[in-house]
Amino acid sequence: MTLRTAFQMDPMENIGIKGDSSFALMLSAQARGYDIWHYDVGSLSLDASGRLTASARRVHDLQRVPGNHFRFGEAKRIDLGRDIDVVMMRQDPPFHVGYITATHLLERIAGETLVVNNPVSVRNAPEKVMVLDYRQFMPPTLITRSQDEIRDFQHIHGAVVIKPLHGNGGKAIFRVPADGDNLGALIEVFNNTWPEPHMVQPFLPDVAKGDKRIVLVDGEVAGAINRKPGEGEFRSNLAVGGSAEATELTAREQEICAALAPRLKELGLIFVGIDVIGGQWLTEINVTSPTGIVAIDAFNGTDTAAKIWDVCARRLI
Repeated sequence: MTLRTAFQMDPMENIGIKGDSSFALMLSAQARGYDIWHYDVGSLSLDASGRLTASARRVHDLQRVPGNHFRFGEAKRIDLGRDIDVVMMRQDPPFHVGYITATHLLERIAGETLVVNNPVSVRNAPEKVMVLDYRQFMPPTLITRSQDEIRDFQHIHGAVVIKPLHGNGGKAIFRVPADGDNLGALIEVFNNTWPEPHMVQPFLPDVAKGDKRIVLVDGEVAGAINRKPGEGEFRSNLAVGGSAEATELTAREQEICAALAPRLKELGLIFVGIDVIGGQWLTEINVTSPTGIVAIDAFNGTDTAAKIWDVCARRLI
């Protein structure tokens, strides 16, 4: 089955081809002979007749050669409902009004085109919000803008980690020591920068051993890597200098995945990455633009991109 695919993503020139999951999906699509289009989310238009279009360019000659990793065709306005079978919504967060608006627009092609992940579910399940439905697997978690509430939480738990509710890639995550001597200034910065509440959790010393990224494809475990913090860091995200190593799932992690699977399938969340610390603490459910499949496949000899396309093809039958 040949698919017509369109990638809503950041500029092709800037992606890190060595480990970028979107690029891996494109390479896999090319190997299957699929049509591949690229467009920027800012080019989405809903015309007067209600058709959703985008200014897109066909992608050719994909290869893992830095500086020569793709070739574009001429720009063309395409109808995402009529001209495309699968839209991969892969632009990076932050999850803001522009991102939310794109999900509303993509929702308009439901029944014509498969959008991965389902834009309705992406809108309703940002990384650090959906996870709150699974508190039984989470460390104690506070969502607030109140400095007083954070201090009370810190008195109970000691050192804490504060992060933006809609952040990504390990950015703007701060560890505050038990004495909290810089807490007031930090909360001022957070409150002035982000209008939403912030997420506060106890600092988990086990993060030094790594933060496991587990990828699920249509609710099934496709593989996992353990991400270890770099020198002088407590954050383990690969985007901020963490390193990856092969790993196995603990019994607790298998339990977490089994608990998530039915709901992920129900919500049309085909490509999901969850983060687990210390083999037991679920911290995020990544649905907007999950990453990690290149490293997982390198360690495990798997082909996660192919699994994702297989699911897409089955959904379109």
